[in-house]
Amino acid sequence: MYNPKTGKGMGQYYDKNHRAFKKREWKGFKDTFYEFGRWLKLYGYMAYKLGRHPILMVKAMLRYRWMISYLTAGNTIDKHTIGLYGKELRYTHEYFFTVVKNSIDNVLMFLERDKNLRPKSKKAAKLRETTVMFDEMIPKFIMAGFPTLQWMDIAMMTVGMPSEIDQFSNPTYIDTIEKFGLAADICPFPATEVGVAVANDYPIVGKTFITSTMPCDGSIGEISFMARLLKDIPKFQISPPQRFLEDEVQEYAVKNLKNAIKFIEDNYNVKWDWDAFWEKSEMFNQMSQCMLNKWDVNCTDYPQVCNGAMALYREYEFMGAGCLDPNFLKTDLKVDAMMKKGYEEDKKNDANKPKYRAIVWACPAHYYTQFSYWTTHCWGVKAMVDMECMLAHHFIHIGDKEKAMVDLAILYEKMMMRSHTNGGYVNSLDECWRMCEKFNANIVIMYDHVSCKNVGGLHGMFEDQARERGIHLIWVPHDLMDARTVSKREMREAFNKYMINVFREEPLDPTLVDYEDDLAW
Repeated sequence: MYNPKTGKGMGQYYDKNHRAFKKREWKGFKDTFYEFGRWLKLYGYMAYKLGRHPILMVKAMLRYRWMISYLTAGNTIDKHTIGLYGKELRYTHEYFFTVVKNSIDNVLMFLERDKNLRPKSKKAAKLRETTVMFDEMIPKFIMAGFPTLQWMDIAMMTVGMPSEIDQFSNPTYIDTIEKFGLAADICPFPATEVGVAVANDYPIVGKTFITSTMPCDGSIGEISFMARLLKDIPKFQISPPQRFLEDEVQEYAVKNLKNAIKFIEDNYNVKWDWDAFWEKSEMFNQMSQCMLNKWDVNCTDYPQVCNGAMALYREYEFMGAGCLDPNFLKTDLKVDAMMKKGYEEDKKNDANKPKYRAIVWACPAHYYTQFSYWTTHCWGVKAMVDMECMLAHHFIHIGDKEKAMVDLAILYEKMMMRSHTNGGYVNSLDECWRMCEKFNANIVIMYDHVSCKNVGGLHGMFEDQARERGIHLIWVPHDLMDARTVSKREMREAFNKYMINVFREEPLDPTLVDYEDDLAW
């Protein structure tokens, strides 16, 4: 916290010459001791899981550039918990540990299966025969009906997660594909995925590959490159309809998913297991209810789980873990109980009301996932909800096979990007104002992804309609995965200018207004 007598604040922890924090934050004995325990738990789990394959770990780090980024996992949690105390610190640690734990489990699966690392291993080949590979931008809940098979998201492992824990993980791959002639104004997300393919840095861990159709030019091109890379592997493309609010499209959507199920059945000689699907659906419904509970609490004067803890956790729970990892449900239920207790305490004491209530909209910068924490610490602007957590928060009808298939289709239609950023006028624009009203927010932290043509086409409409509603639309430019185009410092400067010139506001912590962190992970 900022001390006006000494002039010291959270900005003192950053150093322009270092990637990690200059020193650890002292949060009082209780919270500092708690954080130390969490640090031991994280690295203890990493040692327990990955220490069993030390030679493969070294080979993986020498073979794959992106693998090195996972060594910064501890710093990732630190940068999302700096400035947090008490219950909010504990919400965030619980969520982030579960995400990292699942990632570590996936790294272990990758080490045991990868054809590039273990080309002659009969055990690895046998494991690949029962593993399905997925692209990042496709939910994995279809695997709920195949309990005897494993699955891995090879793009999340190589592109998504590394970019969120290390801002330097993707530029090399972007440069790789641009040297082949790719235009520099293409979205860095598909550009990175193509760069990884060209560099032959995707692990081969399964027998088949399932991808999606994302309605943007870059992603369509990326799919074609993946098809070339995996030319000898059977592939299937799940294609959820974009206009999913129209009932007429559900017949096609269900048919497409049934074809995907048949594709898996035929290639692995297994049958869809409805009993296993019902069991996982129960778990999915509970996870969705916990998500909605957080929304309900954050609509009040005493919000609890906010900023990146809400957004990044749900993003990974749904898109990364596929809502198929029981550890996420365990964490959901634990934080749900903690959150309700925290709400009652704040309500009783009339405490911890946010200075400004905001929502976060559009594609966030992967290289600055803690941005909304900075807006809170520097300006008192706290995010009540983030577009990235608004993923398939409906329920699956248990026991009704026909309705359940429609529910499964809707789950795929309301995945990341498709439901909002690339989901058309109604889902992207109108939904934003509904969320402002629901969460009683008059500020929208509007991420302006400079390479995204979809949101760019709605720029003027957002401006006009925000003005009509009296909503402050604060545009924050970024380039998703390439911090060289728009740096973290430039993102903060755009927000600073709005708060100073429009709100005439004074920063809560002046040391956070301007500092250098170009080298920081």
